[in-house]
Amino acid sequence: MGDIRQSLLPRDVLSAAKELLYHLDIYICNMVQSGRQAPQVDTKTLDLVEEFILHVPKDRNAQVRRMSALQELHLLEIMCSCFQEQSRDTVRQLVFSALFSLQGNQADESRMALLGKLVSMAVAVGRIPILECAATWLQRTHRVYCIRLAQVLVDDYCSLVPGSVPTLQNIHSASPRFCCQFITAVTTLYDLSTEELTPPLELLKMIVSWIQEDPRLVLITFLNTPLSNSQPVSSLDVTPLGGLVRWCVKAPLAYRKDKKPVMVNGTGENEQEAGPLFSALHLSVLQVFMLLPNILTEKGLFGRLALLQIESVAALISDLSRLLDQADKHTHTISDESHAASQLALDRLAQALQVAMANRALLCSRGKGSRILNLLQLILSGPVMYYNNIHTPPLSFSPHAAHSPIASHPTLPGHAPHTPMAPHPSPHPQYPAQPFMTGLPFPYRPGH
Repeated sequence: MGDIRQSLLPRDVLSAAKELLYHLDIYICNMVQSGRQAPQVDTKTLDLVEEFILHVPKDRNAQVRRMSALQELHLLEIMCSCFQEQSRDTVRQLVFSALFSLQGNQADESRMALLGKLVSMAVAVGRIPILECAATWLQRTHRVYCIRLAQVLVDDYCSLVPGSVPTLQNIHSASPRFCCQFITAVTTLYDLSTEELTPPLELLKMIVSWIQEDPRLVLITFLNTPLSNSQPVSSLDVTPLGGLVRWCVKAPLAYRKDKKPVMVNGTGENEQEAGPLFSALHLSVLQVFMLLPNILTEKGLFGRLALLQIESVAALISDLSRLLDQADKHTHTISDESHAASQLALDRLAQALQVAMANRALLCSRGKGSRILNLLQLILSGPVMYYNNIHTPPLSFSPHAAHSPIASHPTLPGHAPHTPMAPHPSPHPQYPAQPFMTGLPFPYRPGH
């Protein structure tokens, strides 16, 4: 396609971009029809995309070509039509990749800006082919850029335009794959560490309603991903389970009534409004864990694949220990509501870990399991000690306690019998000691 550059140069920016999209579609169609294995778009074609669609000049002395806002809107409409009219998914995916795969150069910022506008428009006008391509992009791209795309959609539909949330909510039925990836991205973005990184109430309501309606939604990417294709190390998790557990556990402390209210769309939202939503979300996450044995067994992965990563659990426990330590340091000014919030966070952590381990969503080797138990015990025993990762040397109690997560499960062949760990006496009266690994002692309490 390199020979068409001279014909594009005299055209205005919109006409040149439209012509290049037309030639790009033909070029990729021919490449796919040739039966070439793993077709790749050549470098010259990518250079044309950067020059005439992303407007990154290839010549230092060349004049920068820019579109007006109206021209850019027309380009987005043209792109929507191109993807909608192309019937072959393979061609659509290759065109999308040629336009938006990050190359590690100065054109990437232009790619991200155009991508955010295109996906936002696709949500608004229901262009399912673009959402499907974007779902694949989210699965293959570095998580830093994935959360940037998610932030654009949250800003557009949950913050900037009042009443536009139902439009975004429709992606649940329009493209479950994209919806699943979007949930994974926003749970990665909003880690509840600050007010700015606490999910807007409208977003929370939407995600809770999605998962309540269809708990399997959070497993869509996992169910549709060939097991032979390993996820890139820096990509999003294959499910949002880790992020959802983090939300549920940290929420009681992030939304405490005695803290400054979280601002959403200019109005204060506190624990009274968010609390029941996180409670419902916690129950839904536990229900998803309980679906996993049959799903993993069907795939031949029961006991072999962990959908809740142990590194994620270790990071959550470390975060929770810091939050509880901060609450301890201010007990002279914090009300009983703070103590109740801390207890609820501990209850949810215990419930999530036990249900995940019972259903083999979380797998622990002896060494890693004992280190997780160490961190859990340190939360209760105080003073809180901070651990940056899971490789902290274990304490002196028995490692066998970590290997048998649920007392009702039979002892695995070749492993020592499990001896339940006695509850550790807690010097903090507001945090009663919890028998974390001896069954399911914590009933779900929807009233919290």
